[in-house]
Amino acid sequence: MEEKILDFLDNDKAKTIKEIYAYLNVSSDQEKNEINNILNKNIKMGVVHETVKKKYILLKYCKSLRVGKVDATAKGYAFLIMPNADDIFINRDNLNGAINGDTVLIDTFVRHERPEGKVLKILDRQLKRVIGEILYKDNEPTLILDDKRLNINVKLNNHFANLVDGHKVLVNLDTQIDDNNFIGTVVKIIGHKNDPDIDILSIAYSHNIELEFSNKVKEELKSIPDCVREEDKLGRVDLTKEEIFTIDGDDTKDIDDAISLKDLKDCYELGVHIADVSYYVKPNTNLYNAAYERGTSSYLADKVLPMLPHELSNGICSLNPDVERLAISVVMKIDKNNGKVKEYDIFPSIIKSRKQMTYKCVNKIIRENIVPEGYEEFKNTLLEMQKLSTIIRKRMISEGYLEFEIPEPKIIQDENGKCIDILKREQLEGESLIENFMIMANETVATHIFNMDLPFIYRVHGTPRSEKIDDFINLLKILKINVDTKDIGTKNRNMQNILKELKEYNENSILASMLLRSMQKAIYSTDNIGHFGLGLKNYTHFTSPIRRFPDTTVHMLLRTYLFNKQIDNETIKYFNSILPDIALHSSEKEQDATEAEREVDDMKMAEYMESHIGEEYEGVITTVTNFGFFVQLSNLVEGLVHINSLNGYYEYVPELLSLISQDKKNKYCIGDKVKIRVVNASKDAKLIDFEVINGNSK
Repeated sequence: MEEKILDFLDNDKAKTIKEIYAYLNVSSDQEKNEINNILNKNIKMGVVHETVKKKYILLKYCKSLRVGKVDATAKGYAFLIMPNADDIFINRDNLNGAINGDTVLIDTFVRHERPEGKVLKILDRQLKRVIGEILYKDNEPTLILDDKRLNINVKLNNHFANLVDGHKVLVNLDTQIDDNNFIGTVVKIIGHKNDPDIDILSIAYSHNIELEFSNKVKEELKSIPDCVREEDKLGRVDLTKEEIFTIDGDDTKDIDDAISLKDLKDCYELGVHIADVSYYVKPNTNLYNAAYERGTSSYLADKVLPMLPHELSNGICSLNPDVERLAISVVMKIDKNNGKVKEYDIFPSIIKSRKQMTYKCVNKIIRENIVPEGYEEFKNTLLEMQKLSTIIRKRMISEGYLEFEIPEPKIIQDENGKCIDILKREQLEGESLIENFMIMANETVATHIFNMDLPFIYRVHGTPRSEKIDDFINLLKILKINVDTKDIGTKNRNMQNILKELKEYNENSILASMLLRSMQKAIYSTDNIGHFGLGLKNYTHFTSPIRRFPDTTVHMLLRTYLFNKQIDNETIKYFNSILPDIALHSSEKEQDATEAEREVDDMKMAEYMESHIGEEYEGVITTVTNFGFFVQLSNLVEGLVHINSLNGYYEYVPELLSLISQDKKNKYCIGDKVKIRVVNASKDAKLIDFEVINGNSK
């Protein structure tokens, strides 16, 4: 019915609800309610617009109107964020009661040669709870919100007997008095703001990341065994005698992938063995529902908030050494010459990992030919694995794999949870080896199900939007970087050449990061449009079911289709109905986790720099705005040099992405190296302020 409604509205004449009913020939209240629900859903999605005269028309025919989410700032102004378009600035006076996270309808106009928006209507407000700090005033607890972007007031209608100043609390918003005033109930004391990890946990709660499992889940855990039983082995291939091992970080406890390798002269036989989580986490259970709601494990600084309880994630599902574990294995014969899969098999298995290896030790063998104690018997296998990894990466690059090589921060904390150092995460041969093998397994599984033409969840990545690529090309021109930018937004090979050429420039990591930001986000979808960043036609996530719900779902689909041979019409209809929602929800939860991770990194970086105020560093300008520019230091800490701190009057010139002094003698542009001094840092505000040395007069 939805398709018929949208087809009927697909012209530039608005229709009344009666015209829609008549066109669809409906008369019952049930059918009318269904139509109204479809219209309301599409209004919130920005597909349909309801006019002031209560008529309906596709939004694409309303040239100045846009629908998107409000991304507010602590200073009061905001941006409208849309999936496939540039952000639109909204002045604080034009928000009309909209707050951060609202889905809104705006009218666009041009001011100072740039598009702006005015909120016409709040279409959807998902804000159901907030995090804040308790401060007593006149013996009454008041709530100071953590999220300074939320321009709302919350009056508490209850308080716990042991509530004190400094407590961080979770508050449900019960009643909305008007756009900006609410009545709320304290439902949980997270802890005191000075307690270790409370800062991280508060951010997790603010991004709807659940930290605790319900009593119903805990009760279900009692029925799950802590070891593999004989009955669990039925129908599985016994691989416990094979040389299988795992490679992970030093402190990894949730191990969901293991590998094996055999040299068959003309080809390698690579085995990728993944924890069979779906055997224990079954649909229509509290455990399954809890995993679905979380969608993913979250890695915030050095704290792991697991998707599954520790009894599973660190226990029966984790591929720990010297114990039997259930797995789903993908065994591939890979041509030594071209890195392509010649044959493969996907089957349920039993494995026993011989060793829990670390990247650090594996890299010592591969890079330095130093064999750590306990690795002696595995040295030759690891070196052959490295040969295969090189062959696979060569093939991946030939098919369009994009190597961005953008450094990521690693937060180091002391026993009290205070940030004491910030390092760059290493991506060496051992890490690349596992990445390459997992990509091969994911591609093989996706290709197999795609060829069967069955409902499935794919990991997809669309081609970059042309306007974003044009902005990047313009930046290169401004920086006088001469590289061939032809077709970089549509052809992987051309973008590969750009990335390769950019390595010759000092601004490489910044430019690569900006090019990455010009690309769309990878998401989960039942519509297989391919993966641009990997250069693959078929791709999924299969290799991390302990940490990602889509992987668990893929395992469930493999069990249904391949192992149980259930591919009847009823089964296909069922998965066609549930998989789109699982894909969408998983993408949203992944985004929640990503935003929480970034917010924690920003907070911890600010906390670290609080101890370095007054110190001087050299950095590179990464972003230029009309209020100043951001500078990134070698440890990836980023701070703002405000325009008012500069010596003299500067004007922002957007077409040059620069701040230029009034006398035209000085200019600050992306990629410029500058010496700065740390003048302020605030963990609470998650902000760091710099000033240019010898450039400050105000």
